[in-house]
Amino acid sequence: MRIRRMQLTDLDQVMALEREAYGFPWTEQVFRDCLRVGYECRVVEAGGLDVAGYAVLSVGAGECHLLNLCVAPAVRRVGVGRAFLMAMLGKGRAGGALHAFLEVRPSNTGAIALYRTAGFERIGLRRGYYQAEGGREDALVFRRPLDDLAA
Repeated sequence: MRIRRMQLTDLDQVMALEREAYGFPWTEQVFRDCLRVGYECRVVEAGGLDVAGYAVLSVGAGECHLLNLCVAPAVRRVGVGRAFLMAMLGKGRAGGALHAFLEVRPSNTGAIALYRTAGFERIGLRRGYYQAEGGREDALVFRRPLDDLAA
């Protein structure tokens, strides 16, 4: 497993994975904007895949926000997602964040399990946050302190 900065040349593979994983995927322009403004955008190479996953993290004002984290089905449930998540949280801590936040669909039980095992706790609910078939879906809001990670 190797984590590296996301490059514009990765976007075809990132978009293929994004479309496969989500019914309402981010657009390529959203990823381009995240790269342009300097968010922590990373890809993970694993399982023989050049882009086995990707993550986008914003860092500022003493906190970080995990905006997107996705790993390919071929590398799920083998520790890649957890290691990638913890590496991204380490990036947040190195950037001065004391807490990490994220939103997740209640229907995404695999991601919720991952976040809970990584030390996240649910702190709230955002009603109608996500696009969904036939309307909107709520988001569960999670937070994790980062004081156990090296700065």
